[in-house]
Amino acid sequence: MRPPREAIEAALGASVVDIRSVPGGDVNQALRVALADERDVFIKYRRGARRDLYEAEADGLAWLGSAAALDVPAVIGVGPDEHAFLALEWVETGPASIDDHRLLGEGLAELHAVGAEQFGYSRGNYIGPLSQPNDAATDWPEFYGQTRLLPMAERAELAGGIERHTVARVEQLVARLPELLPADEPPARLHGDLWSGNVLFARNGGPVLIDPAVYAGHREIDLAMMRLFGGFQDVAFAAYESVAPLQAGWAERVPVYQLYPLLVHAVLFGATYGSSVDAILTRYTH
Repeated sequence: MRPPREAIEAALGASVVDIRSVPGGDVNQALRVALADERDVFIKYRRGARRDLYEAEADGLAWLGSAAALDVPAVIGVGPDEHAFLALEWVETGPASIDDHRLLGEGLAELHAVGAEQFGYSRGNYIGPLSQPNDAATDWPEFYGQTRLLPMAERAELAGGIERHTVARVEQLVARLPELLPADEPPARLHGDLWSGNVLFARNGGPVLIDPAVYAGHREIDLAMMRLFGGFQDVAFAAYESVAPLQAGWAERVPVYQLYPLLVHAVLFGATYGSSVDAILTRYTH
């Protein structure tokens, strides 16, 4: 159910002049709200969502924005438990130019370089509607295996997205991660869910990151996600490399890092994505 006008006005501290429905993505519904103080606001909400979901997203946007590398929309407010929603500044979008994609690659390299003290994050958050633990760790292969792959594989099995034998193969892959993944790079500040739908291109303003699932991890995570579903120009990847060249063997690690978002999709959308999970596991396990 759409949040009532009174709840929006109370959370944003201004009178509402107009409310219009706009596209909100696969999970949320969305509104464009015009306020009496002449601000336009984007509001996302969905039935049954808890306030914590949107508080975590607001926190993630602030963490990304504090790096001063890529723009994020300003958080205007979060609705109360009984009418949970997230209100962000409205971003007027336009067609992306080659220069916009170059700025995205360069800015992403700068964002990653800001880094963090250890892998993980200060709080649990969400990837889409799914909770995502972020318990701190000093070892990257251990974090990726124990905090990302194994928990999501178990959830995918419970949801019917993968079979039990696939979970066992994920366990085999996790045992190999110390030899497959570099352990000598510092934690990077990650968006965490960087597919093309989570990057806006502001009209005359460059790239804007939205819908993060933040944590500190290996920087190739974001780049692998960008390659998974497409939508980014080659110039973005070339620009990233010009600022922060990747370690040798990065291409061989791409499928390993794409496994996590594919498991997420297997939880949410079923066995169609389970076959993609199996295809990756065949490359690294027997």
